[in-house]
Amino acid sequence: MKTINALNVYYRDLNASIDETVKVDKSITLRNVFGQRYIGRGLPEKVKLKIYGTPGNDMAAYMDGAELEIFGNGQDAVGNTMNYGRIIVHGSCGDTLGYAMRGGEIYIEGNVGYRVGIHMKEYKEMKPIIVAGGKAGEFLGEYMAGGAIILLGLNLSKDEYITGKFCGTGMHGGVIYLNGSGGKCKFGKEAVKVDINGEDILFLKKHISFYAKTFKKDLSRLKLESFSKYAAINKNPYSNMYCTY
Repeated sequence: MKTINALNVYYRDLNASIDETVKVDKSITLRNVFGQRYIGRGLPEKVKLKIYGTPGNDMAAYMDGAELEIFGNGQDAVGNTMNYGRIIVHGSCGDTLGYAMRGGEIYIEGNVGYRVGIHMKEYKEMKPIIVAGGKAGEFLGEYMAGGAIILLGLNLSKDEYITGKFCGTGMHGGVIYLNGSGGKCKFGKEAVKVDINGEDILFLKKHISFYAKTFKKDLSRLKLESFSKYAAINKNPYSNMYCTY
């Protein structure tokens, strides 16, 4: 495993060093990362990158199969338009996590910011998944077209909501799972609460079990049957805004 010291290294130079290193070594550790952008962008499968510190915006943008594990917090637009692979963050993340994400998995130990999962989409076997252990900001799943978001809402106080206002606004595909009834959450008119079924329970169990194992959490008391599921009312909610011939 190759170790790269990112202390005071300009982001372009750091990314160039990563690109050169993966040609000969598929396992890389980055230390002293402090805000450098675009780390892991476009990395292919079989590459494993461990990051110690706080990577900058657009980490893992267009990632194509690599596995990134971050020991720290992520900033904005983590997993932007990623195709495939896995991101694990031992901390929290900022806004627009998983923007236009097309495949792969993202696991966040803590909280996530605004507009998480915006424009997520899926195609055939490509189904993006985001799992966050804490709460999310407003506009969760905005314009979501596919994939799944699982929000666990762990360790929230009585005054905290699992997500902010306008959840599912413009949603026309995919599903959002919230731990609890979701009764205090204000959803956009394009999303509706639907019954949770056996397939949903198996899906939740698979990904929550991975979350628990990865972050060493005891979630044995978590009742999967108590999760709320939200889906789109209409797969084409804005059809009346376009001209027809």
